[in-house]
Amino acid sequence: MDIPRPEFARRRRTRQIAVIAGALVIVALVTLGLSRLKPAAPSVERATVWIDSVKRGEMLRQVRGVGTLVPEEIRWIPAATDGRVERVVLRPGTLVTADSVILELSNPELALAVQDAESQARMAHAQLTELRVRLNSQRLDQQAILARTESAANQARLKAETYEELAAQGLYPAMDLKMAKQTAVEAAEQLRIERERLASAGESVDAQLAAKGIDVEQKEALVHLKRAQQQALRVRPGIDGVLQQVPVEVGQRVAPGTNLARVAQPERLKAVVRIPETQARDVQIGQKATVDTRNEVLQAHVVRVDPAVREGTVEVDLALDGKLPKGARPDLSVDGTIELERLADVLFLGRPAAAQSEGTLGLFRLEADGSHATRVQVRLGRASVSTIEVLDGLKQGDQIILSDTSTWDSHDRIRLQ
Repeated sequence: MDIPRPEFARRRRTRQIAVIAGALVIVALVTLGLSRLKPAAPSVERATVWIDSVKRGEMLRQVRGVGTLVPEEIRWIPAATDGRVERVVLRPGTLVTADSVILELSNPELALAVQDAESQARMAHAQLTELRVRLNSQRLDQQAILARTESAANQARLKAETYEELAAQGLYPAMDLKMAKQTAVEAAEQLRIERERLASAGESVDAQLAAKGIDVEQKEALVHLKRAQQQALRVRPGIDGVLQQVPVEVGQRVAPGTNLARVAQPERLKAVVRIPETQARDVQIGQKATVDTRNEVLQAHVVRVDPAVREGTVEVDLALDGKLPKGARPDLSVDGTIELERLADVLFLGRPAAAQSEGTLGLFRLEADGSHATRVQVRLGRASVSTIEVLDGLKQGDQIILSDTSTWDSHDRIRLQ
């Protein structure tokens, strides 16, 4: 028969407890070790990233924008008066001269207005003629009165002189002599008054004729205006060029000032490019530029910078130097590059994705083994189209990943394969 031995059971339990405790210690140690391990660096295909080296030397600052070629001279032809479009003679794309008829409008009320203005002008001319005749007759009457007054004054003067000689000889009474002299004085004063009246009448005549003349000129000006409006019903461009737009249709009613057509001179073009507002602050009139028409690169210079910002961009006008290439036409899409300045002896590299001037950016710098890259904080300076100045954080010869690294924002180290 079996005899129970308690010491064996105690030994077995002790061994089990020791094994479990050892296992727990091992698990704890493994967990602690794993917690202290750094996460594995993500792997990146070297061929999928853009790597550039930090350089020192001259850096050309440029800004670039897209735009179109536009004519230097564009003329909108507005409606001079109310009217209805009767006929569209020419269509966009047609070469026109200054006297080419683009549209024909109609306005029956304007024809009546022309006749009325002409009638008023004829009436004003007749009134001016009648006034001139009447005033001339009044002038003649005044001259006749003056002549009679002058004759009477001369007679009174002669009588006074005669009576004075007789009185000196004692042949004429002194009292009668005094009366004769007084009559001569009064006649002379009357003559002076009549002469002043004639002069004043002449000034009055001139003023009345001038006033009536102004009225006649106003009536004639109204006739010229109405005739010009009537002639403007046949819409002409006024310059030689190419008809670009005719934004009205037959039967449409137009008001004064409505744009009826647009004409441009295609041989004189300029480039209008849109520069991002963050890059346009350094653009100045006179700076050199180039314009890429896809067929040829043209030299140009800045002639105007729009003071307003529209949709995050600033419009810049570039005058083209030299002759236009073949195929250049209004509204042709172009790329414009403006040279801002040349920076001598600066540290720079290719412009990384999302890099902004005067900012700080985290970039991955290749380690010595060439297989790993570590993130470093770089302080950037002035920027150009494809390069940017380095102020701090890198040195000459460092190799930097310029591609978008936002995917690895949670990692400070990556591995290149």
